[in-house]
Amino acid sequence: MLTALVLGTTLLAFLAFAFPKSANGAAKWYGVAVALAGLVLLELMDPAAFPPDESARWLSYPFASNFHLGMGGVSYALVQLLATVTVCALLATNVPRQRNFVGLMLLLEATMLGLFLAKDLLLFALLWDAMLIPVFLLMIGWSVHPATAWRYLIYNVAGGLLLLLGTATYGVIYGTTDVIGKGQVTPISDAWAPWILAAFAVAFLVKTPVFPFHTWMPDTYAELPSPVAAVVSSVQSKAGLYGFIAIGLPLFTAWTHEFATVMIVLGTIGLLYGAVIALVADDAKKVVAYSSLSHLGLILIAIFVFNDYALRGAVVYIVAHGFFSAAMFLVIGYVETREETRLVSRIGGLARGSPILAGAMAIAALAALGLPGLAGFAGELFILTGVYQAGYAWLAALALVAIVLAAAYMLRVYQGFMHGPEQADLPQRPDLRPLEIVAVAPLFLALVLLGVNPGPVANYPDQAYTMLAEKR
Repeated sequence: MLTALVLGTTLLAFLAFAFPKSANGAAKWYGVAVALAGLVLLELMDPAAFPPDESARWLSYPFASNFHLGMGGVSYALVQLLATVTVCALLATNVPRQRNFVGLMLLLEATMLGLFLAKDLLLFALLWDAMLIPVFLLMIGWSVHPATAWRYLIYNVAGGLLLLLGTATYGVIYGTTDVIGKGQVTPISDAWAPWILAAFAVAFLVKTPVFPFHTWMPDTYAELPSPVAAVVSSVQSKAGLYGFIAIGLPLFTAWTHEFATVMIVLGTIGLLYGAVIALVADDAKKVVAYSSLSHLGLILIAIFVFNDYALRGAVVYIVAHGFFSAAMFLVIGYVETREETRLVSRIGGLARGSPILAGAMAIAALAALGLPGLAGFAGELFILTGVYQAGYAWLAALALVAIVLAAAYMLRVYQGFMHGPEQADLPQRPDLRPLEIVAVAPLFLALVLLGVNPGPVANYPDQAYTMLAEKR
């Protein structure tokens, strides 16, 4: 089933390119149908009894490697997030050359499905680089400045090469890379473990991104078409955090403790720096980009305080951030389409003629600032509880400062867009159309359901959870 999901999505993505150039509408609905079928298949899976692993040997020398797919609790949460956001992004798509756009979006989904389901380090590393290709092609094909596109590619390819080098080193030394979800195959020697982990960690930090490896991110998120930005910010950026949880903690248990102080410091800097920049940025997409830097810094802290509650909160917040980040990008995209600008200082008074648009942005902004009852609050509560239990009361206090700043910058964007002074030179604003409402409604529903009952995501069985729970 898992192989069919990944390879089937890949094949169906290539079939999208076969649509006639004039069949933009048909290509869009084809993409929605393919993504929706994947989502339905995932929803039919039972979290208490995941499908059996599927494995086939594809390399025996210089080390053993398998095309090995399997599912754990964290990967299940992420592929559900990916499938949901992809459906919503394709529903919201309104760009030229939709045939090519849809094909690349489905290829992006296929590579990320494979990444989150990979149980072999080599397969994981190859898909890590493969998922850059559709994003880069989407960037150069849909009006992203070439410098921004190449910066995205260079940063992430550099991280990917380190990941591949670390994977090859691991395989040569220990004889196999088929180790994700199995714990250490053999005790990792002190001589090689820190170097392999360091290579993995840099790749994960670049992808997330975490300060100071974040400089490719603000312009990328701002210039990407909103549906692509929604997928990249909400799901692709989680690949690094997933790597720390699924690979770093189980395979390098002792050495992750040695790296913990560095990771906590980087996470704290990103947490506060991102919040402060988001507070003053005028470009609404860059506000969301820098807010992501802040939120993802909090998740990195949660992973490296080595507390069961904090780690479960990290996973809940990963999913929550995915939903509200995607919602914010899609709603801002709707505003930009109508106003031909996304600058907070240039837009005002939208709520007077577009009450549904105002309501949609309000829900997304309230989720991002951590309103109780929505998913963001649930994740933050888990994380703060775990960070405090781990003995980092001062860190929990700093996180609260960043959360207060989140309320300030999200409300600033909402207030400016919806209730600021009207600009006489901007066009008449139509409200959200039915299809636009349908595109964001599943994200809002997920934010409410996860906010009211985060237990299912926090309690999915996973090796990383078990490992930390046993040490409590």
